[in-house]
Amino acid sequence: MTTDAWLAIAHNLAIFGVFAVLVAEWTIVRPGIDAADVHRLGRVDAAYGALAALVLAAGVTRVAWGAKPADFYLENPVFWFKMAAFATVGILSIRPTIRYLGWRKALDSDAGVLPAATEISSARRAIHVQLAVFTAIPALAALMARGIGL
Repeated sequence: MTTDAWLAIAHNLAIFGVFAVLVAEWTIVRPGIDAADVHRLGRVDAAYGALAALVLAAGVTRVAWGAKPADFYLENPVFWFKMAAFATVGILSIRPTIRYLGWRKALDSDAGVLPAATEISSARRAIHVQLAVFTAIPALAALMARGIGL
């Protein structure tokens, strides 16, 4: 039981971390972004990836060794909707990450090159969609934890 509690704590803290990092990206990616922001964005996006990996690792560990049997999760369609939402957020983060890497590379080549307004707008839109999909994850987790869907 103690193991499950620690795994739940790690899982939840990582999830809150992913949300916080997404919000941080949203605040950095804006019109008027400067060179320092582009460099900061690279570190924030790296934290996003690390926290997402921690969410996944803690979640898989909970399914395998948590207090509830694996079937509780694996046979519940709400669990799979939650996994689909998590995967969707991850997939939606790929293009912005590639864009951020490109911005940093361009900036490293020429200190005067900053992202175009259309690129900023597109990345910001992707962050908005990620945040919108992300909100489904805790709602689905609450339903699943109460056995809804079984």
